[in-house]
Amino acid sequence: MQKLKAYDIIRSPVITEKATLLSEANQVVFNVAGTATKPDIKQAVEALFDVKVKAVNTFVRKGKTKVFRGRRGTQSDVKKAVVTLEDGQTIDITTGL
Repeated sequence: MQKLKAYDIIRSPVITEKATLLSEANQVVFNVAGTATKPDIKQAVEALFDVKVKAVNTFVRKGKTKVFRGRRGTQSDVKKAVVTLEDGQTIDITTGL
């Protein structure tokens, strides 16, 4: 299997009310590739943002069924990672990469 690059692993930051509250606890939430492992995510975040990562927790949000204009469809599954940073480290996700 081909090794994923850092930009392929970290898809986008998650900017929601809950993710903003987590930032106060020195945590950042990212959408990540479905095949990415915790060590891959840790290495990618440290390489892209030049920070030290304490822990990585991942979960998969299952795709929801939605109805749009009378047609039923299913959203894709999304893998997310909650990255806990070492004390004193910060990531400003409002600036682009």
